[in-house]
Amino acid sequence: MHATSRGDGLDADPPPGTPVRRPDATIRATGTLPRALWSRQAAGWYVGAGFALVWLVSLAQQVVAQSASTSSASVGVLLLAMFGVAFLVSAPLAWTLRTRGRLAVCAGLFALSFTLFPWLGWDIAPAWAYVGVAFGMCAFPWRWTWPPILGLGVLALVTDGLTGGWDANVIWVPAIIVSISLVMASIARTTATMGELRRTQRQLEALAVERERGRVARDIHDILGHSLTVVTVKAELASRLVDVDPQRAKAEMAEVESLARGALADVRATVAGVRSVNVSGELAAAKAALAAAGIAAELPSSTDAVPPGRRELAGWVVREGVTNVVRHSGASVCRVTLGMHEVEVADDGAGPSGSSAGSSGLNGLRERVEAAGGRLMVGRSDLGGFSLRVTL
Repeated sequence: MHATSRGDGLDADPPPGTPVRRPDATIRATGTLPRALWSRQAAGWYVGAGFALVWLVSLAQQVVAQSASTSSASVGVLLLAMFGVAFLVSAPLAWTLRTRGRLAVCAGLFALSFTLFPWLGWDIAPAWAYVGVAFGMCAFPWRWTWPPILGLGVLALVTDGLTGGWDANVIWVPAIIVSISLVMASIARTTATMGELRRTQRQLEALAVERERGRVARDIHDILGHSLTVVTVKAELASRLVDVDPQRAKAEMAEVESLARGALADVRATVAGVRSVNVSGELAAAKAALAAAGIAAELPSSTDAVPPGRRELAGWVVREGVTNVVRHSGASVCRVTLGMHEVEVADDGAGPSGSSAGSSGLNGLRERVEAAGGRLMVGRSDLGGFSLRVTL
């Protein structure tokens, strides 16, 4: 008898019956039985269990020998064949059921063995090996598995001893029942555990994909939001200067081209997962963006106050904060403050509003900050406008 651990080539959460499942595993209520009986897992079980049915040939010979007529022998052999078929489908059927259903399957198989009693009497004990194997394949917890299997062995020992005498041969059938049943129980539990590990791995892979999608979407939003804001401001400035100061307008448009190329490179690097942000670079970009928007910049002269491990996050805070100042605030002054445990971007503009506090950019930044164990706060600054403060 053999139980394979191979999957059915289905989706990430295959229906019950496809793998061996513990009784407490998640089981869908519909479409389970046909899939259970015809899955690859069931096919692997049928091959191994089919070979084990060869042992029933000796019981069939006993049934024929004990029959008084051909019709009696035919009925006995038919009942034995029904028992064999019931054994074949018992494990795949049990994998679709909860604990009570699996117990019912095993109890039914045990009861079916007694239909042979008129022909075999207590010599039906060898058939209980199939009952023990079916019980072992149910993948019950060990504390539930070994007592019934050991009980079948003791029952076979007692009945053989009482009917055939207490000689050395009385131990063989009980030993076969117990040993084979426990081996198959171990195989079933191992297979069920492997199936659970594979399902968990698929779930983790799906979660990792979802997180990566979120990272890429957040990074692209932050990159394009900042870059396109600066491009828009510089393009507007260039359009105003084209008649007044053509040389400066040309220089502004050259910067627009450079910014666009840089944004494209950043998007490509983000998709590839190799782009990094640092606070020094973001302060330089903030200075240029604020100057283009006509906003006075009060920026720190050094980033030494920020620990190296927090400079990337500080860079994202500066990028998002300055982008919001240029885009929404209508401010004349923007101040960036860097500390060992805090970064703040403040302005003297319109102040906080519901739309700015709940923007997708701030939501993405909040996710970054909270993932790093920090805290993001928004409110009114001491300059009278908007304040974005992150504690690291």
